[in-house]
Amino acid sequence: MNFAYYPGCSLHASAREYDESTLAVFQALEVGLEEINDWNCCGTTALPSTNYLFSLLVPARNLALAEQKGQIVAVACNSCFVSLRRAKSVYEDNPEWRSKISEAMKRINFNFSGKVQVRHILDIVVNEIGLERIAANVKRPLHGLKAVPYYGCQIARPLNEFAHPELPTEMDRLLQTLGVRVLRYDHKTKCCGGSHITTKEADTLGLNQELLEEAQMRGAEAIVVSCPLCQLNLDAYQEKINQRFGTNYQIPVIYFTQLLGAALGIPLKKLGLKRNLVPARRLVEKYIEEVM
Repeated sequence: MNFAYYPGCSLHASAREYDESTLAVFQALEVGLEEINDWNCCGTTALPSTNYLFSLLVPARNLALAEQKGQIVAVACNSCFVSLRRAKSVYEDNPEWRSKISEAMKRINFNFSGKVQVRHILDIVVNEIGLERIAANVKRPLHGLKAVPYYGCQIARPLNEFAHPELPTEMDRLLQTLGVRVLRYDHKTKCCGGSHITTKEADTLGLNQELLEEAQMRGAEAIVVSCPLCQLNLDAYQEKINQRFGTNYQIPVIYFTQLLGAALGIPLKKLGLKRNLVPARRLVEKYIEEVM
């Protein structure tokens, strides 16, 4: 089982721990991830507001590169996932834009058929590798760890084949397989504000305060995420949120791949836990339990 891996810009920069833990987990599960050679930024959600055609061409180039390998594209970033799927969907469903995309791709000597499949790594872990196989490979279950799963607003929207747009359960079920006590979390698909943290900071801090408040109210020791921007907003701005709202949040915000890797017995230093700004390593160490 091999996939064309599209890490996206964040996983090579601010979210290196997501990249490190993803690669370590897939290696441990003997699933191939071959990084797409010469990939480019997907344009994320900002580019469509400036040049719609370009916002389709930028991700389409990455998909064309994957098509050359004949592999399914595995995407870790929620925003990249939406961007790549949007380009594929528009190409498939809209003849006018398909013609424009095809013409532009030919000018850069690329052939693109739109047939390549795009899947989020959470989907691959839960539905392709499967929870039964995950359970069989758990070496250090995280029994007792109380966490809430935060999917963010993009992974299930627009409606796709693997997650419910309002009540996704994929991460819930995966964490339960690892021994985590998954708590109710009504904000699991609420927006964190995304990149508005750079332009509308006050509003975005308010959105993140709501996410942290419910997590704390539920008794969560950690928030588990699948999106680099969600992780950044919740992790990097907790101190500023505390100053603004008079709170005292100290909730680790951990990628699901980091917890999965810990449960699989991967050395914690390979999972990037030292990179989390709100300390996460000690929390994970507390709940690691060797299987007798």
